[in-house]
Amino acid sequence: MAEPTDREAHGAPDERAEGADVMVVGAGLAGLHAATLLARSGRRVVLAERRPTLTGTVRTTGIFVRRTLEDFDLPEEHLGPPIRRMVLYPPGLRGPVELASERDEYRVGDMGPLYVDAAREAERAGVELRLATRFLGPAERYDDGARQGGPAYLLEGPGGPARVRARYLVGADGARSRVARTLGLSRNAELLVGAEEVFADPDPAVEPGFHCVVDPRIAPGYLAWVLRDGEHIHLGTAGYAERFPRGMYAALQRFAAAAPGMDGVVRPEAVEKRAGPIPVGGVLPRISCAEGLLVGDAAGAVSPLTAGGLDPCLRLSGHAAEILDEALRAGRPEVLEHYDGGALRARFRKRLLLRQGLDALRTPAMASAAFTALRTPPGRALARRILFGHGSFPLP
Repeated sequence: MAEPTDREAHGAPDERAEGADVMVVGAGLAGLHAATLLARSGRRVVLAERRPTLTGTVRTTGIFVRRTLEDFDLPEEHLGPPIRRMVLYPPGLRGPVELASERDEYRVGDMGPLYVDAAREAERAGVELRLATRFLGPAERYDDGARQGGPAYLLEGPGGPARVRARYLVGADGARSRVARTLGLSRNAELLVGAEEVFADPDPAVEPGFHCVVDPRIAPGYLAWVLRDGEHIHLGTAGYAERFPRGMYAALQRFAAAAPGMDGVVRPEAVEKRAGPIPVGGVLPRISCAEGLLVGDAAGAVSPLTAGGLDPCLRLSGHAAEILDEALRAGRPEVLEHYDGGALRARFRKRLLLRQGLDALRTPAMASAAFTALRTPPGRALARRILFGHGSFPLP
């Protein structure tokens, strides 16, 4: 027996589809930023978010780099103290490489309140935010023949199923984007998985620091980390799921038992737990079509090397809003061809090569040997350039 369609499984919505210029799926920073900019341009925007509250499930550590802090107006009250110190450790934690900057390089955002603030700003701009609302897919995409007002899409919210007809659809729905599948766009194939515990720092006077361990036994293909800023401690690991010897959570517990930078700290029984997929394959080749586009993790807009995603998500979603506004103003869907993932991807070549290098450190001996090069002046200079550089997402 054939599987029921979304329409059959969830009931028939009202045949009178609501109309919008743009429907955005996903209320993370990327979706909220794009929706707000479009609404400020006078566009009618519907923003669907499957979570019932924006302060619930948080998956990101929330690290903002210096360039983001300089270029975007983020609410000071939701940012932790500045971090200027980074310490890199080989397996065994002996002979770490310590890097210090004269500038404030990182700040950790309190992501729940940041999402709430961004949502309020979106609603003030005129965005119609629908929480606890799932995007189900197309609803008889060409049901009126002329496509006046754009294709219709199915949503399911607290009031039941509904149709929204939108000229353009924006996927801000994460690394495993349903919108990408709906629009026939590229989808993330190279994913890390990460897990993190967050709890209050018992020593507010501690010097803020970022401690990172390169050890394939606890973080295969990536890093384990302890981030302390005097307010919170973030303790986590990430890597390729299939290469964790006993699973990601077992690796996190093993790391927590001897994590650096945790002298005198006793982990409380109750901690905030975060986990989720991290795309590291770079910007995807095809992130737009005549019916819409992708932003944030859905577009692979994450640094292939450091997995930093907040700066790319803000910048790419701003670029997307400009492209969509131009397409709406001109009445020409072909304008979205300028939103070119292939061109953006070409600018990540060096970081993609470095990602391959980190991926190649398959044994503790290989990781330790890499630190021999990292301790040299050229190695330290490269590390400083990657970790303290002033570059940002390479918009066209």
